[in-house]
Amino acid sequence: MHPFRHTPAAAFLVGSIGIALFSGMDAVMKGLVLAIGAFATMFWRSFATVGLSAALYLPGRKGWPGKRALRLHVARGLLSTVMGLLFFWGIGRVPLAQAIALAFIAPLIALYLAAVWLGETVDRRTVAASVVAFAGVLVIFLGQARADLGSEALLGSVAVLVSAVCYAVNIILMRQQSLAAGPQEIAFFQNLTVCAALFAALPFVGAAPPPAEQWPPLLLAALLSVTSMLLLSWAYARAEASYLATTEYTAFLWAALFGWLFFAEPVSAFTLAGALLIVAGCILAARRPQQASPALEAVA
Repeated sequence: MHPFRHTPAAAFLVGSIGIALFSGMDAVMKGLVLAIGAFATMFWRSFATVGLSAALYLPGRKGWPGKRALRLHVARGLLSTVMGLLFFWGIGRVPLAQAIALAFIAPLIALYLAAVWLGETVDRRTVAASVVAFAGVLVIFLGQARADLGSEALLGSVAVLVSAVCYAVNIILMRQQSLAAGPQEIAFFQNLTVCAALFAALPFVGAAPPPAEQWPPLLLAALLSVTSMLLLSWAYARAEASYLATTEYTAFLWAALFGWLFFAEPVSAFTLAGALLIVAGCILAARRPQQASPALEAVA
């Protein structure tokens, strides 16, 4: 089989769609966190995500992953557990758009982790695009800071910031994992690891079965999570992490929209101005860099 080559623009587009679906999942999860709590939301959703990803992976699998791939699956699954609990706990206490704005430190950290960890070249265009997009984040954050959010908002913000640091490492692991395994395998083993980790913590935390009316949103969150993971895995197998990291900034646009639609969180002039800067940064980053990775035969 000959390796398939895909343009960086195609990987950028697919990655952006994955981020959009992930942002929709965040909105659904916020509603669930407010209703039943962060741990219970992640715990019960994990059963649905394992079931969905197993249905996609197990029927057509051609053997179990090797040791290196399995280590990456487990590492990213454990990291995703901590990252998810912190983030979802945080969005229950701060506006969705502000949480996403705080989380935008992750792609910036990932740019430099990609250079150190993966030996990738961070070109000037990508750095400039990140600076422009992050300027938009700062404008939005200044606007959000003017609102009186209460004492718990500080703890929520700290939780989101720590989660963002975890997500920066997650971006790099996503790139390594995507080059070692296919999207269906990644989705299955990552979700299985998250479910196992949450189950191990159950005796210490507890999670009562949710009311019947919460199961449809739990299933929707699981579907959005798995689909987003598949799309991002596909994209990160076909372009460098330092290049695709900028797609993360589009999440704010979706968070502002979903926060306004579902939680009556207003979109201020600061938000609109920042969003324009974020879009400008993403357009700048979407222009073809000098080098981008072709898809590998193993994941084509």
